[in-house]
Amino acid sequence: MNQPAILLCGHGSRDVQAVSEFEALAGHISRHLPGRRVVHGFLEFARPTIGERLDDLRAAGASDVLAVPGMLFAAGHAKNDIPSVLNDYAARHDGFSIRYGRELAIDLKLLSAARERIAAAETSAEAEAGDGISRADTLLMVVGRGTNDPDANSNVSKVTRMLWEGMGFGWAETCYSGVTQPLVADALSRVVGLGFKRIIVFPYFLFTGVLVKRIYAAADALAEQHPDLEIVKASYLNDHPLVIDSFLERLDEIPRGDNLMNCQLCKYREQIIGYEQDQGAAQVGHHHHVEGIGTDGDQADHAHGHPHNHHGHGPDKHE
Repeated sequence: MNQPAILLCGHGSRDVQAVSEFEALAGHISRHLPGRRVVHGFLEFARPTIGERLDDLRAAGASDVLAVPGMLFAAGHAKNDIPSVLNDYAARHDGFSIRYGRELAIDLKLLSAARERIAAAETSAEAEAGDGISRADTLLMVVGRGTNDPDANSNVSKVTRMLWEGMGFGWAETCYSGVTQPLVADALSRVVGLGFKRIIVFPYFLFTGVLVKRIYAAADALAEQHPDLEIVKASYLNDHPLVIDSFLERLDEIPRGDNLMNCQLCKYREQIIGYEQDQGAAQVGHHHHVEGIGTDGDQADHAHGHPHNHHGHGPDKHE
């Protein structure tokens, strides 16, 4: 291999459809980079794991790998868990280089992709209902994944604001699928009373999974409770061409040395309000107990006989 191999590092999911969508992403990127070896691996649940994919690359003769996190924002997975796996692997294999890229972050291409997903949902709703509801009478609800990193959570709020002002909605709110507040169902219950005729629920996620399906279920529940209110479910980003372009840009950054995360408000670098104890924490992964154990399509109980909320975090932490 004359050029570095490429490893897409996914979070992993219990949801088979989510795994398939991430696999499709690797296929898209491979088609844009003919002649390059492009593979994918997962941090948890699904296989192949990141370590297994690195084994495959070494066996195929690779000695240099460009690895990118398949994640929108830099929280614990992108900052700690994936680098821990990559650093440990490189330390155990002399002469094997792994260069790590940055997360997708707030990006004009991704904002444009988000706008198109939301506009497509509006068009579909109008074709079905024909009620002529304007954006001034519409509330946009942007749903982020939710993490224990306030910097990553605040990025979702910034995305919401830029879509709100850029698209001209009457109002917009941000909520999260888990870990932090406000949660989806609570946020939707609160905004009903604001008097808007339409609410667009937009999961700002790359792929489907348990969490996205919960978001849509919450939207459906609200629609049943308020039949006179139009609830529209926008698609997540998935394989939008601009998402693919953003990943290609992150790969291009690595050889140039431009692959720097914005650490200005990182709780591991600075004493962020409420998270002062996290400054300087060791870069250690926390997903060994679910690494490669399979999706719900492989096994019902994940083979370790206890629920995930016994590991020091809530059940919404995992997909």
